[in-house]
Amino acid sequence: MRPVASGQTDIAASDERRVRLYRRLVGAAWVSGATWRIIVLISKWHVPLRLNDSLYYSIQAYYNARGRWFREAGGAAYQYWGIRPGAEHPPLTSIVIAPASLLANPEFCERATMTLIGIALIPVMAMLGRRIGGMRVGVIAAVITAAYPNIWLSDALIMSESLLLFLVAVVVLLALRYRDRFDLGSAVVLGIAIGVAGHARSEVLLFAPLLALVGVRTHEPTRWMRNGAVLLLATGMTVLPWIVYNTSRFDETVLMSTNEGTTWLGANCDDAYYGAGTGGWSLDCLVEADPPADESTAARSTRRRHEAFAYAEAHESRLPVVAGARILRAADLYGLGDLVHGDEGEERPGWAVWLGIVSWWALAPMAAIGVWRTRRGLRYVLLVPAITVLVVTLAFYGAHRLRASMEPIVVIGAASFLASEPWRRWGTRAGPHRTEAEAMAMPDGG
Repeated sequence: MRPVASGQTDIAASDERRVRLYRRLVGAAWVSGATWRIIVLISKWHVPLRLNDSLYYSIQAYYNARGRWFREAGGAAYQYWGIRPGAEHPPLTSIVIAPASLLANPEFCERATMTLIGIALIPVMAMLGRRIGGMRVGVIAAVITAAYPNIWLSDALIMSESLLLFLVAVVVLLALRYRDRFDLGSAVVLGIAIGVAGHARSEVLLFAPLLALVGVRTHEPTRWMRNGAVLLLATGMTVLPWIVYNTSRFDETVLMSTNEGTTWLGANCDDAYYGAGTGGWSLDCLVEADPPADESTAARSTRRRHEAFAYAEAHESRLPVVAGARILRAADLYGLGDLVHGDEGEERPGWAVWLGIVSWWALAPMAAIGVWRTRRGLRYVLLVPAITVLVVTLAFYGAHRLRASMEPIVVIGAASFLASEPWRRWGTRAGPHRTEAEAMAMPDGG
């Protein structure tokens, strides 16, 4: 046998020490983040649900767990709850919390389910950070994820955001895997993951056409088009059963949810086009003097969508101002009072919402620099959630909830920026200064 050089032995021992240190630091961030999330969860003990999306998800989960799958659980016509078909939101969130609705104190158990998903996000973000820039980036990403209010604020709520954040992080990891391998198997897996995430929040489905462009500059056209088509097909086949199910239940065309018209109308009315609420969303715009008592949620969505489009067409000259206000709201640069008030209505404490805004102001510029300094191929994958948020914000309104899918990228970008500073000496080279070959050569895939 060939003797192992002492230098190689020293390098291997050094790498092993760095891996152990990485795991300990990520573990410490995980424990700290989990402890804080559990404290927040306990503070919600016996806190009643408010009249917002959390009430819908909880009621829908109650019906699902008892075999009354996806019945109407929202709207003014309470007499139809649990009777007529419903699809006010995509199905995954209410499916995930359905088992908890069978337990004692079901609302608290549903909150606990979402808290566990939030806790699981911390090591996933460490994996994503390590994949992007090495162990330093992974550790910093775990620390930011554990502490960043715009992530943990949703973890004790019966909302879709915690599940969304987790699934977006997984999708980005799989997108990086697809970019490296660029084979049909990776395209199928990524498409399925996007489809699953779209069952939590439908805007994630925009990831599919954007990620289908991966490889357009680096691979021959035939291979790129074949892989992109497979990715899109896998996404479509994943959401097709839900669409077919809805088509069989409603007279109106329903794709992912019947909430579309409500979202459009609340964002296209006087309150959202003029005054302090410009660029936002108004519940008051949905108040109707004499709504049809027997109108289904699908028919209501269609009617409200037509009303919203008619309003936007009648106020076409106002659209550039409204679009600008929507973007500024999404960037926490305008309408902060409205944003905080809206978040408080969803059980987020005001002090934590303000802390999240200040944290965003600190992290977003660092994230922009960190992502920009990442190599071009990786950079595009990281920009996909941001592009999606921009499209959704322009189409609907500016709010923290609609920005949620890009928060993992803010964390990764900021971690890459912080890890690349010259005074940071721990571990191996990080961020844009580290090649992909170096990252993949590290133990556990770098």
